[in-house]
Amino acid sequence: MITFDEIRKNETINTYIKKADASLEALGYTEHNFAHVTKVATDAAYILETLGFSEHDIELAKIAGYMHDIGNLVNRVDHSQSGAIMAFKILTDLGFEPEDVATITTAIGNHDEGDGVPVNPIAAALIIADKSDVRYTRVRNTDLPSFDIHDRVNYSVKKSSIKINGEKTLLKLKLEVDTKVSSVVNYFEIFLNRMVLCRKACEKLGLEFKLIINEQQLM
Repeated sequence: MITFDEIRKNETINTYIKKADASLEALGYTEHNFAHVTKVATDAAYILETLGFSEHDIELAKIAGYMHDIGNLVNRVDHSQSGAIMAFKILTDLGFEPEDVATITTAIGNHDEGDGVPVNPIAAALIIADKSDVRYTRVRNTDLPSFDIHDRVNYSVKKSSIKINGEKTLLKLKLEVDTKVSSVVNYFEIFLNRMVLCRKACEKLGLEFKLIINEQQLM
């Protein structure tokens, strides 16, 4: 099997990631470049590794995390499905086993809160890792007075982290939010569906989901 490190060095995949992010930048979206996809890959691996999944499953989760947003190259709408189809072709051409292609494709095709479902552990880990990556460094707009609600909410999050407890029964998403920039209510206004999907993904992994904002439990 081709490794995650080899995928990270693949010129074709990296070109698609860069071009997909360029399209999102033109549309005014937050950063979806290498910083985001690498963090998603790392956090998805952390989740499965902590829960005792095999090295093989962890490797698949990292690859899915790294490639999950390439569908934005086609269009933001239905980008999870188009990305899954792109990944299917790329991974098949690289010689991946059909079972591994299927697992990664399924995870990518189900990562978006619009229609995604945590149908397997890889998909569940990808969902949690992706939807928890909210932070001010992803905001590209430097003109604060022109911020829309998405810019304000993302920019208000100074720190975010996920942590699974020692008993492996609970996953906490902890956020440090500057309420002078955006209110906690605004966070729920645009991210409620994502948090609900994170809860479902945690349930798939046998975990309880808790959202902690400024040391206060909100979910």
